[in-house]
Amino acid sequence: MPTVTVESLVPAAMGADADSVFSAICDVERFADQTDEVRSVTVTARQDGTQDSEWAVTFRNGILCWSERERIDHSARTITFRQLDGDFERFDGEWAVVEFGPDTIVSFTAHFDLGMPSLAAIIDPIAEEALRASIQAILRGLLGEELVFLDTASYPAASDAERPS
Repeated sequence: MPTVTVESLVPAAMGADADSVFSAICDVERFADQTDEVRSVTVTARQDGTQDSEWAVTFRNGILCWSERERIDHSARTITFRQLDGDFERFDGEWAVVEFGPDTIVSFTAHFDLGMPSLAAIIDPIAEEALRASIQAILRGLLGEELVFLDTASYPAASDAERPS
């Protein structure tokens, strides 16, 4: 099953602390303003640390649609999400925002299954790259062009002992 991870460093010089970065990530309805691939996001319900939302995203020559439930933990600065219904066989993951010295690290991880095993070798790499590019565009739009994307293959830049857990 494909997993996409995007990590970025928000330098303190950008003037955003971890709490303001987390607030920006929580505002999923703004994601559609950051990239053409995200056609729409509508929050349909909110209650006690959860929200449900409906998504429409351009993929290849079509549109993927799904609804998801997001569990928002403000104290831990995490959002876990999972598809409730939609075009994926499986789609779930997490956003995490952590302080890293004076800077902030934003991590996005998603696991997905498009439910097309016979085409997975062809479609999955395309879907992985499309998702990665969309998340990067969303983060640049929400947080600014100065943020630095970390190479997850060689990350962490600091030793594991220095990286926040």
